[in-house]
Amino acid sequence: MGSLPPRPHPLARAKAANWSIRALQALWDRGITPKPDLEPAYLWEIGSRGFDTADEVAGRGHAEVTDFRERLEVLCASLRTEADLNALGHTMAYGQLTSAIRKRHALGRIWRTEPELAQTPIAAPIVVVGQMRAGTTRMHRLLAADPRHAGTRFCNSHNPVPVTPDWRPLKAGAALAIARRVNPWLEALHPFGSTRTDEEIGWLAGALSPATFEAQWHIPGFVAWSEASDPMPVYGEFARILRMDAATMGDATRPRVLKCPQFSEDLPALLAQFPDARLVVARRDAAEVLDSSVSLVASQSGMQSDSADLGRLTAEWQRKLALRQQRIERALGTFEGRVAHVDFARLNADWEREIAQVYAALDIPLSQEALGAMRAEHDRAAGGQHTAHRRQIEEFAAG
Repeated sequence: MGSLPPRPHPLARAKAANWSIRALQALWDRGITPKPDLEPAYLWEIGSRGFDTADEVAGRGHAEVTDFRERLEVLCASLRTEADLNALGHTMAYGQLTSAIRKRHALGRIWRTEPELAQTPIAAPIVVVGQMRAGTTRMHRLLAADPRHAGTRFCNSHNPVPVTPDWRPLKAGAALAIARRVNPWLEALHPFGSTRTDEEIGWLAGALSPATFEAQWHIPGFVAWSEASDPMPVYGEFARILRMDAATMGDATRPRVLKCPQFSEDLPALLAQFPDARLVVARRDAAEVLDSSVSLVASQSGMQSDSADLGRLTAEWQRKLALRQQRIERALGTFEGRVAHVDFARLNADWEREIAQVYAALDIPLSQEALGAMRAEHDRAAGGQHTAHRRQIEEFAAG
């Protein structure tokens, strides 16, 4: 993997992003292609094209159907009135929302004909909980490397609809190639691979949970609405997808290691679906988490809006991270299952020792086979570009 181009500022844009903005705007200005609306009715028309109306409701309760429609209304209103998107951001919003509607219908079509897939019995999952940038990805991949456990492939999170033959790795690989072109610092922020174990953020985004969207766009109206809303409908959809994914991947008998920073906000709703889950709670110095989180979000928002503001973004994520921490502590106060705690600094200093204490806390035997697989995963991660992100943050601070 080649060296990264300089990133002089958290909101810096790559040349490919600037070219895309100009090209898309020119297409609209010259009438070559129309600028797509971000109105719910129009997005629904595009996203549901080719599906039966029954696909919207199949396998879902009334509250879940209503919740998705309401989320779409509120999110679209925020995008139109608050986000101030440029041509690239507008196009990305249009693509993500029509894709969410399309995948939701595709899932419903499967559950209409094969409802048993969404009801597959699965082993109790292991849930990695914590702030983003707190070492959750590292713990997630180490735990999932254990042959007795399972992890979600990035391509399955990106597109949970199973197909035969399974072309999802190829499509996800192509999407990642485009994403890396537009944002060449992506791998330093979060190392990806089309079939690599990754967080289930795609499943949450498909139900219009806010994590994916608030990391890209200034949408305070939608974020406030979502934080005050009951997330249970989102996790009903999440649970059906997980059960179906376990059935189609053939790993229902192995504990799935789950991870997404959004779990920190919604832990009671997730645990209502999986009350026998075991938790791994990751912690890191709050100032370091904030700096790293702001850097990640700025890399996405800076290329999608010309009015992205670093001070506003920093204040928002300081608030958001405090909210998530409060909710984690509140949820842990009533949880009676097994919990392991992971410290970022200790994980850096001696990851094998930290893994050993996690397994002991969760009452899971740590085999030599598991350690060998984890060492291979650790070596793979060590060859990535994530160390470049630390240097970027240091350079931002130095001015």
